[in-house]
Amino acid sequence: KYVSKGSSGINAEYGGSREDVKVGEGVVRGREYPWGVVEIENEAHCDFVKLREMLIRTNMEDLREVTHKRHYEMYRRGKLKQMGIADDGAHGPVSLQETYEQKRAEHLKDLKTIENEMRSSYLQKVSRKDAEVKKKLNEMQVKYDGLRKAANEERDKLEEEKKKVNEELAEVKRTIAEVQRLSAEQANGKKGRK
Repeated sequence: KYVSKGSSGINAEYGGSREDVKVGEGVVRGREYPWGVVEIENEAHCDFVKLREMLIRTNMEDLREVTHKRHYEMYRRGKLKQMGIADDGAHGPVSLQETYEQKRAEHLKDLKTIENEMRSSYLQKVSRKDAEVKKKLNEMQVKYDGLRKAANEERDKLEEEKKKVNEELAEVKRTIAEVQRLSAEQANGKKGRK
């Protein structure tokens, strides 16, 4: 197409294409005609490159502004929303440092709460186990005391029986000795009478 003299006083011709065309051994973006190929990126064929550079240079600041105000702000708000931070834009932009500190404080508070709950639960479990162990120890002590008492009674009973047996044995020995003495006296008495 042909662009007439504008404010810059430049005549320009440009063409556009989305197709790649094979030229020689390479592939270029351009348009193929019966009389030849117009290469979009070749300044000898088309003023598209100059037009593009002029538009970009002229509108670069607008592009930056729009990119920052619209696209970046939408991206930033979306990310903040994902993090759970409300930024409606009415109170100015939200400081990420303040938001970070706030979220960190909330997180530390939650961690402290969880830690206290876990500590309380742990202490309750330890207390219950301690009570169970003390109960078992008391039961074992009572059982041990009962067995010890029974063993002592059995020992005392056996000692008494042993004492009785020893007394009976001593009595039997005395009786045997008496019988032997009497037998010996009788035997001596019979010898003496003869």
